[in-house]
Amino acid sequence: MFDNLTDRLSNSFKALQGKNKLSESNIKEAIREVRRALLEADVALEVIKSFLDRVQDKAVGLKVGEGLNPSQAFIKLVETELTEIIGGENKTLDLKTQPPAVVMVAGLQGAGKTTSIAKLARYLKERENKKVLVVSADVYRPAAIKQLEVLAKQVEVDFFASDINQKPEKIVADAKKHAQKQFHDVLLVDTAGRLHVDEQMMGEIKALQNKVNPIETLFVVDSMTGQDAAHTAKAFADSLPLTGVILTKTDGDARGGAALSVRHITGKPIKFLGVGEKIDA
Repeated sequence: MFDNLTDRLSNSFKALQGKNKLSESNIKEAIREVRRALLEADVALEVIKSFLDRVQDKAVGLKVGEGLNPSQAFIKLVETELTEIIGGENKTLDLKTQPPAVVMVAGLQGAGKTTSIAKLARYLKERENKKVLVVSADVYRPAAIKQLEVLAKQVEVDFFASDINQKPEKIVADAKKHAQKQFHDVLLVDTAGRLHVDEQMMGEIKALQNKVNPIETLFVVDSMTGQDAAHTAKAFADSLPLTGVILTKTDGDARGGAALSVRHITGKPIKFLGVGEKIDA
């Protein structure tokens, strides 16, 4: 996202050589450069404003440390604030509950929910040594149920069968009972997606949430959507007690806008990054 930003900021600070303190007037050009970089990365406008306000508040009056020039001091501040937004430490899944730990995955159609569930199942099985059951509550797309079944076989985890004639709430309730009887450690629930957020979709997901009381509710978002991801994230965050984010397609032409926007809007950690279509990516 910040390709060449260092050079751009360095050039904007040429007039500051010898100064030992940053001020509102002498960082004006640097702030403009950061704004341009964020806009080019397709970060949501409200996120840009909030971020720049924070940077400016901390920059004004900042004394330049020994061995640093003004541009380096400012860049260090920007990097620190970016790390603060994205999260300074890795946070993994919280599975500390009586088994099965239910993990519900939500997001728009095409974001990569079903593939992300298969990747999570593989991760939990191989890295965490968990017995995993996956289930699809997407009764609107038979292909989604079949896709999850195929992926479950690929990663060698158990699949709970469902079909389009069943109610989503009954599917997940039955799957949870089955997981309890078969001593599964984790139940991964794939929810239905839509091409856009609608009242029916959010009502259904909230009903599923209440039915199985997941310990983790993960929001899957396509990193290619840029600042549009912020609007979707807000809708989901307002309706569901999200615990984390899975950012998909980060190996493509994404410029980081979705990551910053979603993290800022939801306040939840980005727990996993999808870097390809293959199950091990």
